[in-house]
Amino acid sequence: MLIQQILLKILTTFQNERTLSAAFHLLKGKRSGQTIHDVGLFQLHAFFGLLPKLSRGQFDEQVDLLFAKNYIIIEENGYYQMTEIGVKQASEALAFRFDGWHYRGNEHIFFARLSLVIQSLSHQAVGVKSFIAIEKDEDVQSKVREFLVKNQFQQRPLQSKVYFEIEQSLDKIQIDEQVKTMIVYRLSGFQEPGLTWQQMAFGFHLSEMDIRLMYCSGLHQWLNEILEHAQNYPYLFDLAQGIRVDLMLTSSANVTANLYKKGHSLEQISLMRRLKLNTIEDHIVELAMNDVNFDIEPFINNADQQKIVNASEDYQTKKLKVLREIIPHVSYFQLRLALAKEANH
Repeated sequence: MLIQQILLKILTTFQNERTLSAAFHLLKGKRSGQTIHDVGLFQLHAFFGLLPKLSRGQFDEQVDLLFAKNYIIIEENGYYQMTEIGVKQASEALAFRFDGWHYRGNEHIFFARLSLVIQSLSHQAVGVKSFIAIEKDEDVQSKVREFLVKNQFQQRPLQSKVYFEIEQSLDKIQIDEQVKTMIVYRLSGFQEPGLTWQQMAFGFHLSEMDIRLMYCSGLHQWLNEILEHAQNYPYLFDLAQGIRVDLMLTSSANVTANLYKKGHSLEQISLMRRLKLNTIEDHIVELAMNDVNFDIEPFINNADQQKIVNASEDYQTKKLKVLREIIPHVSYFQLRLALAKEANH
């Protein structure tokens, strides 16, 4: 199963230094400082936020299956150990590519917009002006109304042009034909509702979770094609506006970063934003993780940075508690900063 292969890759990359819960939060796309730090530290950007609606019960069920297959050994404290066969299984290449960090679930907003456009155009083509919208979100409906009016949807050419762009762009991307079929099957038209996840799971003889992941991979690759070749797909490009997240910081961290760059101390920012100092420190670590030019020397000198990097390499660990025991005079904040900066090089 695809979900199990992804889980094995995450758990192997964590090098037994994180709990199983860390993998759960990564797949959910939790915006906590620890999860964001793990993304950068272990270079797991691809898998961030792939399953935002994943329940803990569903996650635990997959973990139990990995245990039953002898891929992992579960420890009582929430940690785990990879088995030899588990590491071998994790080394196999994934058949699907993901770009979770850049889309963070927004790919579904793009598809919601497109679905409503297709539904609207298909009804307009047969002269039906009133129908129940497949998408209820007001922001999606507003964007689609703007798109349709701007492009004079009452004229038939828009329908053929949008369909042409869909066909051409899907033909360009290097993904399994089955995934392209899944994407098309999710679209709704006149008297033709899109298939549900359950229907697709039954039809493709796959688990619903794997269907969702394959579909997500397809949307990521499709959006990359549309955004990289905007001149070829002007209508789809319009619908994809605001979907890709190129700002590599969470919105809250971005506010902190701007205040810091204006000369405010972390303590001042904490008071100004009415946030705990630990939260502000999380934001600074996130900044160090994403900005190669960010200077962390105001917080930790070069000598201590090098000590931390050397200790991490010598002891083959990124566990803060272990590193603190080795270098007791540095703080956890300084440890995280040095590791984040090193991971960003």
